[in-house]
Amino acid sequence: MNTSTSAPLAPPLAVEIQALRGAYAAFNRNDIAATVEALDPQIEWTEPAEFSGSGTYHGHEGVMKYLSQSRANWAEGSSGPEQFIVAGDKIIVFVHARARLKGSTEWHETRLADVFTFRNAKAIQMRRFRRPPASPRMGRNRSLPWILVQSSHWRALTHCNHSPCPLEPSRDLRRFRNQYLFC
Repeated sequence: MNTSTSAPLAPPLAVEIQALRGAYAAFNRNDIAATVEALDPQIEWTEPAEFSGSGTYHGHEGVMKYLSQSRANWAEGSSGPEQFIVAGDKIIVFVHARARLKGSTEWHETRLADVFTFRNAKAIQMRRFRRPPASPRMGRNRSLPWILVQSSHWRALTHCNHSPCPLEPSRDLRRFRNQYLFC
């Protein structure tokens, strides 16, 4: 009789997903120092050109300064992760951000996709994308193929760092399309 018990296998990057959940929670309570704990000290954080804080920020200090400035005008709000998708060493986080600015009664909402690249259990890169508006023919995860197209190249989101990469782009794009689109 085998009396040994084995722990259930954790999904890929499960620890990193928990760390990101903690980072979003810390940001929502305005604990910027705790927000960057999941990030590598040399993180490269990129905001899209259409955002007022567009640009690339480096290291904990640069990211903390950006995050503090981005929250400075909030009277109240939240930036909540809705879904986490693992793609190799990347975690794509679909985010619903909602805020009311100081001196205003109007709420502003946007949907984002944050793409984190991990190495040694720390995020070494984050790229943010504004998610496109919903289409009546597409399901909840309509943004994933758009993000794949918007990335600098396919390898940025779906390929490993091995050369040559064992994944085949057209096959994997079809897999993502079939899994995340509901047209």
